[in-house]
Amino acid sequence: MIRRLDSSSSEFQAQLSALLAFETSQDPQVDQRVAAILADVKTRGDAAVVEYTNRFDGTNASSMADLELTQAELKAAFERLPAEQCDALSLAAERIRRYHERQKMVSWSYEDEDGTLLGQQITALDRVGIYVPGGKAAYPSSVLMNAIPAHVAGVAEIIMVVPTPKGERNDLVLAAAYIAGVSRAFTVGGAQAVGALAYGTQTVPPVDKITGPGNAYVAAAKRAVFGVVGIDMVAGPSEILVLCDCSTDPDWVAIDLFSQAEHDEIAQAILLCPDAAYIDRVAASIEKLLPTQPRRAIIEASLKNRGALIKVADLDEACAISNQIAPEHLELQVAEPKDWVGKLKHAGAIFMGKFTSESLGDYCAGPNHVLPTARTARFASPLGVYDFQKRSSLIQVSEAGAQQLGKIAAVLAHGEGLTAHANAAEFRLK
Repeated sequence: MIRRLDSSSSEFQAQLSALLAFETSQDPQVDQRVAAILADVKTRGDAAVVEYTNRFDGTNASSMADLELTQAELKAAFERLPAEQCDALSLAAERIRRYHERQKMVSWSYEDEDGTLLGQQITALDRVGIYVPGGKAAYPSSVLMNAIPAHVAGVAEIIMVVPTPKGERNDLVLAAAYIAGVSRAFTVGGAQAVGALAYGTQTVPPVDKITGPGNAYVAAAKRAVFGVVGIDMVAGPSEILVLCDCSTDPDWVAIDLFSQAEHDEIAQAILLCPDAAYIDRVAASIEKLLPTQPRRAIIEASLKNRGALIKVADLDEACAISNQIAPEHLELQVAEPKDWVGKLKHAGAIFMGKFTSESLGDYCAGPNHVLPTARTARFASPLGVYDFQKRSSLIQVSEAGAQQLGKIAAVLAHGEGLTAHANAAEFRLK
């Protein structure tokens, strides 16, 4: 069911490259359909959003009023939940908030000896849109992970969009929006939701940035509107890489691989381990536990399509291969994780030690679960408060400072052939 690879093989690098290959470039057919939807939403606004939502989600809305959730409805959803779910959402929200409060950037400045002031002013975005997936599963955790950092950053208005196939609204998602302080919420998904957030409609206000993952049409739409608005990233399929020294129960490792494989058929789950006998035990655990999973068919397809159990020479090589893979989620299932974490340069999130399942990070540990995928962890970071803040440079040059800086600027401006630039500095020289 799941392929076995060995790093000592002469074909390993080619096999690994093939395993990691995922076509992230635009699909021309998807792009064409998305472009048409975006153009229609930009032109017709609410009417287009309602039409596409009825068509794609099987709803029967007559206007945007049917697709907007009131604050009373969000609160009612929270109050309908069993006490256990209310408590879990509240505790998760508190942990996520506490972690993200440490990320908040603050303004700063300093003065040169001549009195020139230089610095940086931090301000929050005015309005953001958060996209919450709603296809194969409901994701209240995504509401918390997107909205809470925006609140911590100081964003004044948070607009949530979430698809509701067949009009079925998930109380956990709505309750999470209530807890996280979402300003307005719409039961709209797909490219039409992205277009509404980017361009604005008669009902949906335009936002400054759109965050949150979605399907291929959502990803294509986010890519297309970038520049009109900011986006967090173009998310690909979920990934987990487990680096193991044989000290963790193989059943735990198998179920952790399942935890990402169950997202969809093109999710990726990989194990790196130096012990062939232990890999055999993990493979046996996979066979044993798979029949117990409600999402067995998805897990099985994911493991067959893009999964792998890889034997490596030692943990040093495992770390090197991990850096090459640059996974979204990296579990460091070793006896002394602190001894190895310094060797791991590229990962969206690193889960350290055998008791740290990736699922804890998805829901309630505190760090954000919106993470870079498809090897973009080589240059990208998790979603955070900094994604909802922006920086403005502060420059206040003193009269004395203008004498020194003006001469430098004038020389460089003349060298570039920009006379007016040079004159603007020279006119202020004594």
